[in-house]
Amino acid sequence: MFFKISLLVVFFVLMLAIGVYCRKTGSSVDNFVLGGRSVGPWLSAFSYGTTYFSAVIFVGYAGQFGWRFGISATWIGLANSLVGCLLSWLLLGKRTRAMTNHLKSTTMPDFFELRYGSVNLKLAASLIIFVFMIPYTASLYNGLSRIFGMAFNIDYRICVIAMAALTGVYVIVGGYMATAINNVIQGVIMLGGVIAVVVSVLSGLGGFSEAFRALSQVGEGGIYTSLFGPDPGSLLSVMILTSLGAWGLPQMVHKFYAIKDDSSIKSGAVISTLFAFVIGCGAYFLGGFGRLFDSPAIRNASGAVIYDSIVPHMLSSMSDLLIGIVVVLIMSASMSTLSGLVMASSSTLTLDFIRGTLVKDMSEKKQVALMRIFLVFFIAVSAGIAIWQHSSAVSFIAQLMGISWGAMAGSFLAPFLYGLYWKRTTTASAWACFIFSVALMVSNMFLKFIASPVTAGAIAIVAGLVICPVVSLLTKKPDPARVEEIFSCYEAKEIPSGARRSPLTAK
Repeated sequence: MFFKISLLVVFFVLMLAIGVYCRKTGSSVDNFVLGGRSVGPWLSAFSYGTTYFSAVIFVGYAGQFGWRFGISATWIGLANSLVGCLLSWLLLGKRTRAMTNHLKSTTMPDFFELRYGSVNLKLAASLIIFVFMIPYTASLYNGLSRIFGMAFNIDYRICVIAMAALTGVYVIVGGYMATAINNVIQGVIMLGGVIAVVVSVLSGLGGFSEAFRALSQVGEGGIYTSLFGPDPGSLLSVMILTSLGAWGLPQMVHKFYAIKDDSSIKSGAVISTLFAFVIGCGAYFLGGFGRLFDSPAIRNASGAVIYDSIVPHMLSSMSDLLIGIVVVLIMSASMSTLSGLVMASSSTLTLDFIRGTLVKDMSEKKQVALMRIFLVFFIAVSAGIAIWQHSSAVSFIAQLMGISWGAMAGSFLAPFLYGLYWKRTTTASAWACFIFSVALMVSNMFLKFIASPVTAGAIAIVAGLVICPVVSLLTKKPDPARVEEIFSCYEAKEIPSGARRSPLTAK
């Protein structure tokens, strides 16, 4: 217990100290939200990777899909690193930085307004983020509760409140730069923790060969050690949602807005890919051995498997020191993702929904103050939902990551991606993606005509990539002069961070 508590105390003090250290960097909107658009490759890469992987992945997804797919679940981690990170940086990084600098855009909804010339499109995007971000934020606490229950046997509510308060302090005080620096520390902890946990669990099973042999005896024909597992179709759906879906999430794309130059994008792509490979493959590979730990501890009264209990049960027999490392690992993963989500939510609500719409004239000082207020609001509401969900035994919140990612990525990915590359993309096509994805995910949540929300989310993402170009070709072309001016940002080799918004794109 001494080791576990000591590690947590050191971790908490370090996070708070960095928040205080970065307090002067959050004086302006650009600095508070984007770190002055001068964030280097290491900070950007670790911010991207740590925002990507949370307790939902480590505990929920690794446990559930490791149980369902066996060792083949490792494909999900591989797809996360190659598609969710490497391709994302290569295809979106440079163009996102160039166009958002040129348009002077600070958020994804702001980009939609300036790229497509529609204030209503910005407001709709803000509303989608507001609705679907809070439940996803609340779901982060679910995995954390399982780990803390295993390690400390303390009240879940205390854990939620402590994590929410700590994250709130360093994000509110230090803004984006404090989040980025803390993400590097959290990322290093995650890397060391995952490697230590995988080695420890495999050692407890007699080594990799013995563990693999034992798993091959489970199920018919060694299905859980086969290349693509028992359900390749569902496996592909998870890969699409968790990999391609990252391209359309505002908290992920936001990292490309803040990076300082094009050369940093190349370095960041390599760093984030390697990080995702270790974290993603390690988490899902570990979960693939979950069936070797089958016991009454992971089943409810009716005998059904409680997926969120699998990974904590796998780790419960480790030494106190390793359990302490796991606790800090899960805390790091959760807090880094939470900070990215609440930053995206508060900046969107302030800059895209309130400024210029509800309040016409708002000074920069008031904008930063309002964002800090909304940071408190989002953290408090998500913590409240998490506590309510835990005490009321309502399970759908924990599954809402699939619904949340499906709605946001299905709505945003296609119009954002095509908007960066294709001049013919129209406002109507963006609306079509918004309406289709939200309608699909919300209706399926109640009617369940698609069995899994993960599959529904994957369908929304892929469908958007088809709907956007089809609708664009069937609707009126955008104003050629305006589009040419927007795409002129790619003619320069390097886009300065202080690029001014042109009269055409400001309309």
